[in-house]
Amino acid sequence: MAKLTVIIPTLNEESNIQRALDSVFFADEIIVIDSFSADRTVEIVRNNNIRLIQRTFDDFSSQKNFAIQQASHDWVLLVDADEEVTPRLQKEIRSTLSKTTEMVAYTCIRRNFVRKKKLKFGGHTNKIIRLIRKDRCTYHGLVHEKIHADGPVGALKGVLNHYTYKSFPQFKDKIEHYAVLRAKELIQKKPVVGFFHLYIKPLARFCIHYFLKLGFLDGREGFVFSYAMAYGVQQRFKELEELIATKNESRI
Repeated sequence: MAKLTVIIPTLNEESNIQRALDSVFFADEIIVIDSFSADRTVEIVRNNNIRLIQRTFDDFSSQKNFAIQQASHDWVLLVDADEEVTPRLQKEIRSTLSKTTEMVAYTCIRRNFVRKKKLKFGGHTNKIIRLIRKDRCTYHGLVHEKIHADGPVGALKGVLNHYTYKSFPQFKDKIEHYAVLRAKELIQKKPVVGFFHLYIKPLARFCIHYFLKLGFLDGREGFVFSYAMAYGVQQRFKELEELIATKNESRI
């Protein structure tokens, strides 16, 4: 059976990291790449005798691509600190790696939770590439980074649990961090930000999750998730607006 390296990027994830680690001990190697956390994240990782690499954060793709190159094995599973590999997905990964395959990567299903409630509507799941051949796949993009796979991509049926929302202050910090990075991407395209971007697009995002995708059927958590998605869109364009203003001022 092919051996597996799991990579977990972290920054101040003391409330999540142990759950993520507990779900990946089936792997042959685990690497935590930490962006110099200021909480107990590093202490928890060291208590688990996990390989720890600390590297200053520049962007998500660079961080993950660097970690992938440190992997001892050809197959790599990327897991965020707020995620959990379910037993079914563990079993499916082991089974997949026990066979010869032409695939260079595999998608899995990610299921969203708000606090401890599993969402059933409103964008509750999505498919993402997480199991990759390290020599055939690379990340691109500063935020919401995507994997470019140089070859065929298969699909796993197992689920990756995503505990995306613990409290609004915690989620707000995450959204604002993503918004800054996304704005830096968008500024390269000579954008214009107006009323449509700051108000209509966020409202549309809320309506998509809450009404079209039936998020209201998830109750309070469905509203919270839909609102958080809309807030993320608005923050992205607010950050972009500030970058445009700064850029224009520098030309004066």
